[in-house]
Amino acid sequence: MTDRILQVTDDTFEEEVLNSPEPVLVDYWANWCAPCKMIAPLLEEIAEEYAGKIKVAKLDIDQNRAVTERFKVRGIPTLMLFKGGEPEATKVGAVSKSQLTVFIDSNL
Repeated sequence: MTDRILQVTDDTFEEEVLNSPEPVLVDYWANWCAPCKMIAPLLEEIAEEYAGKIKVAKLDIDQNRAVTERFKVRGIPTLMLFKGGEPEATKVGAVSKSQLTVFIDSNL
């Protein structure tokens, strides 16, 4: 995993995501989720290509129940774009890179 992707937890979510001055794309995932593993390389590419525009973060739903419940994550992978401390847009399920860039670009 690239060092551009933040690992966030219930304890660090507010500081790293909600208080971030730049938009943050959060990937809600789990180790047992095959589609989550499929999109992981795409997220690394996005983190590199959008460096300076957005931050990319991953949150393991099995180890971080409070944030998962707070934002009503029901299926994974769930990608949620936060701006100004609020969820701006959500996409559930595995996506292609082109779908992901359209999702990000249309919500920045």
